[in-house]
Amino acid sequence: MTARRGRRTAASRRREARRRTGAVGGAALLLLVVVFWSAIWPYAAGVLILGGLGFVGWWLWRTDRMARGRDRAWRREDAVRAGHRTLARADAMTGTEFEELVAELCRRDGCTEVRRVGGAGDNGADVVGRLPDGRTMVVQCKRYAPSSTVASREMRDLLGSRVHFGADVAIFVTTTRFSRPSETFAAGHGIVAVHRDHLGLWNSGASLESLLGVSGAGQGDTRHRARWKKTYG
Repeated sequence: MTARRGRRTAASRRREARRRTGAVGGAALLLLVVVFWSAIWPYAAGVLILGGLGFVGWWLWRTDRMARGRDRAWRREDAVRAGHRTLARADAMTGTEFEELVAELCRRDGCTEVRRVGGAGDNGADVVGRLPDGRTMVVQCKRYAPSSTVASREMRDLLGSRVHFGADVAIFVTTTRFSRPSETFAAGHGIVAVHRDHLGLWNSGASLESLLGVSGAGQGDTRHRARWKKTYG
């Protein structure tokens, strides 16, 4: 018991010594600042000014970055909404009329030898032609209700159509979205999958070339899908 009390007393003395040392050091530093203030105040003021300017610059940069990010997000959302508005006409079309619309969009973007081949015995293709770079393409068009999804078996049909026609590029265009399996299938087999959002952009002026690298992506996160379901479900 005595030994334990002695250890506690020694520890207390060490803590007290450290406190005294810190207090003396602080007082000495304060004294030095007071004595040499006339010599160091320009440097201290410079540090404070530079620090303030740095903070203001960082705050302005952060504010500008956030504003630009919100503006980009708004522009993307507005473009999608504009595309949806332009698709009201497509939603009212027959299947044949929708195929003609897709063929016309292809011609608008510089595709050649474009013709509609949809109908009985079309071997899974609705539009064929050549891209502006000369590659042959085969296009499947599905005008479905926005609340539905494209199944992966239809992607397989298009893959067979690409083989049948010996086409270099297969494109699937729909007025709805793709299921997860069909999206994965398209990405894995190089099929350009143009869902409703991208069709709206294409119909509003975006080029087919800008859609070729999409391959079904961009259908949004969970919140986007929830909004889609609320709108079209």
